Amino acid sequence: LMIRRPPRSTPLFSSAASDVYKRQAKGTVIGFLMDHENLTFPEAVRTLAADLGIEIPETDSGQRSDNEKVFAALDLAQRTYRDALRSPTGQGARDYLDARGVDAETIDRFGIGYAPDAWDTMTRVLEKAGFSQEVGMLCGLLNERNSGGHYDRLRGRVTFPIQDVRGRVIAFGGRALGADQQPKYLNTPESPVYHKRRTFYGFPQALEPIRRAGRVVVCEGYFDAIALARAGLAEAVATCGTALTADHARDLARRTKAVGLLFDGDSAGQKAMEKALELLLPAGLRVRAVSLPSGMDPDDYLAAEGAEALTTLVDKAPDALEAVIRRAAARGCATPSEKADAVGHCAPLVALVSDQVERSEYTRRLALTMGADLTAVESVVRGAVKGRNTPPGARGARMESAQAPVAAQVEDALSEPEKRALRQCALIVSRHPELVSEELAHALSRALPESSLQALIFAFAEAGKKGRLD
Repeated sequence: LMIRRPPRSTPLFSSAASDVYKRQAKGTVIGFLMDHENLTFPEAVRTLAADLGIEIPETDSGQRSDNEKVFAALDLAQRTYRDALRSPTGQGARDYLDARGVDAETIDRFGIGYAPDAWDTMTRVLEKAGFSQEVGMLCGLLNERNSGGHYDRLRGRVTFPIQDVRGRVIAFGGRALGADQQPKYLNTPESPVYHKRRTFYGFPQALEPIRRAGRVVVCEGYFDAIALARAGLAEAVATCGTALTADHARDLARRTKAVGLLFDGDSAGQKAMEKALELLLPAGLRVRAVSLPSGMDPDDYLAAEGAEALTTLVDKAPDALEAVIRRAAARGCATPSEKADAVGHCAPLVALVSDQVERSEYTRRLALTMGADLTAVESVVRGAVKGRNTPPGARGARMESAQAPVAAQVEDALSEPEKRALRQCALIVSRHPELVSEELAHALSRALPESSLQALIFAFAEAGKKGRLD
């Protein structure tokens, strides 16, 4: 086994420098894992290290200790839920899954379980295994009583383990079985190991199918992803109770260029698809829009039409951006003002297409569909591109004030370890701005979450290049 070290001149910004490391890893066992298991470089290294019993520190020792306890508690919970589903108390859950067409093979593949309808199942299991109630709270398995003590968060629900790319359980989703249970779906909250904005349900099971199929299908729910897998579309994943994020887009772009979006066919679903395009198109992804008949989800469609029909629906899904253009035209483009409104709605999305040849072709199709002058539409798209590429400081106070709440939300969503890592990165760059090469700056812009700390890092790098840092 030979693992090559990066040259000393390579800055050690783990995920940001992964593209540099990738080129040096080919031909090694790491390169094999990246190609065969569809893992990124850091994921392949951590997987190999875990198999060899080598510990790779990710944060300070206290944080590692907490994470190890969380992983252990979640693994115990998964075994408890799986055993409960097989037990006599799990009969109702088994009947429910059977009614939805989920067979034993699918249950085993996705690790589906059952949280008994009791207040203290996990409380007692964790206590017996020596876990503190604080650990149970940290990983979201327990809630705190107002009167003191703790109780199980998931009760009387079918459970879906949410896993990272290495197959470790990081959270749970629960589907209510009782008609009066609210909410219908309940997730364990974010924790030191679970961040919704960069997690997909079913990702470890889908990694190899994504590589084979050359695409990924993104849907909205656990049963949606499972139904697609039952139909033979094993490259399906689902978001975990949140909209697609830039982190999701980056993670998908590392593994494939083709994405199928399967959202509800109603107006809310169409808006969600357009919001997703705003994130996926800049990442260089080519997106198709999978539309089901109104009121149907993949489960319903699979039961009604069969696996072949569902597969055909996904395979023949239209280009998502073209679908947006056609819908805008269908709303009306007979008058000059209607044409202007339709072009104005679509042009910002066309401007997000990263490849210039593709963008030019979408611009031509937009003009043709609306019956508008090509030169005029090109001008509108160029304006949208220019507005997107203009540095924030040059866009005026109105643009900055519009972006500020978004940046604040992103920063609020960062965990404390992430904030510490970003602050440390900013400190290093402030002292050694020469480390940030053009290649690394490009990688950092894709790897770091957008926030004031990210902006500070790039400000230090730019000021250092101009000799403005003492």
